[in-house]
Amino acid sequence: MNVHPARVLLRGLLALALGLALGVGAGAQTRPKVLTTGIDRPASSLYIGNSFFYYNNSLHGHVNQLVLAGMGGFRHRATSVTISGSGFDWHDVDSYFRPDAVGTYSFDAANNVVFNKPGERLFDLAILMDCSQCPLHPQLKGKFREYAKRHADTVRKHGARPVFFMSWAYQDVPAMTDELAQAYTQAGNDNEAFVIPAGLAFARSVAARPELNLYAPDKRHPSLAGTYLAACTTYASLFRQSPVGSAYTAGLDPAVARHLQTVAWDTVQAYHGQRTADSR
Repeated sequence: MNVHPARVLLRGLLALALGLALGVGAGAQTRPKVLTTGIDRPASSLYIGNSFFYYNNSLHGHVNQLVLAGMGGFRHRATSVTISGSGFDWHDVDSYFRPDAVGTYSFDAANNVVFNKPGERLFDLAILMDCSQCPLHPQLKGKFREYAKRHADTVRKHGARPVFFMSWAYQDVPAMTDELAQAYTQAGNDNEAFVIPAGLAFARSVAARPELNLYAPDKRHPSLAGTYLAACTTYASLFRQSPVGSAYTAGLDPAVARHLQTVAWDTVQAYHGQRTADSR
């Protein structure tokens, strides 16, 4: 039987669309074993990473705004410890938990200083990201695995829970997506740690709306839309709440924000293999 070439092309496009609907990167060989942080409403987080975190007034600030918009009066305290260009091995994570240092006080909306209560745990979660290509680089991927374990052990020693932040592919090297997903998922499984699938969210958004730019001109760092997508993915992952419909849009066009919120929620559900809670 002869099949018209146009029909063959159409079938191929439909198969591709179905694959995207089921989840970009969902075919990664390794599936995550840890599906939640184990804390329904973490009160505090420490972000340990590099410029991918601190671009656009810092990822943690946008996550906090999503928390304020979506969880009423719940207060989440977050601190970011970043070194430009850094990998896992640049950070002395043990020092970030020393008494009377990082995260021991913060400021409220009225600019009043708020000190932690004596003996209070500094952080519930420590969110760790390696340099953008370290998990894949032939000379550095061994250090990625070594320090993933070392830092996870250190975080637990101080009573917090380690979380790995899966970074995204470079704009002009999309093949990095599945490689990073595999590396971070394996590290999460090896260390019984939760993983935030931000890189998969980037790939899903690019597949659905390639005209929406998630990158800075260097094709590596995030644009504001990219940071917002990463923040929505982090919020959905950590708090098991849908960001779809959130009033906080980071100043983006509401339709763009809605798209990114939806991508984040769909990615988190697909990656963790479960419906993560409230879906608006």
